[in-house]
Amino acid sequence: MGAIKTDHFADRQNNTATLAKALTHPARIVNIDFLLSVDSCICRVIGNILPIAQPGVSRHLKELKNAGLVKGNIDGKSTCYCIDEKVLAKFQPDFTSIATKIGKERNRCCYPMKKNNHKII
Repeated sequence: MGAIKTDHFADRQNNTATLAKALTHPARIVNIDFLLSVDSCICRVIGNILPIAQPGVSRHLKELKNAGLVKGNIDGKSTCYCIDEKVLAKFQPDFTSIATKIGKERNRCCYPMKKNNHKII
């Protein structure tokens, strides 16, 4: 597989795609939901509360942090995580716009196919 040529896209599109990619695992959605319900949390506490083993929690929080959705502050041997509200607010309009467009009935893509004249894929 070739390298993705992100330089062909606007920064906003690349950044939105990075955030969307970070949300592609259910464990990350669970982490985000949990962090949205509290002000901040220590990683090992998340592992005790959520149905995810500690190494998985750490790995998924790292992906969310790399995407900028989550901030982490190191306190001794523990890392305290929270949602980066500024990043979330910055990209919320893009996600809302995409979700709204997807939610609309869109029948203008293809004409109905006739069974005998066209393959239906």
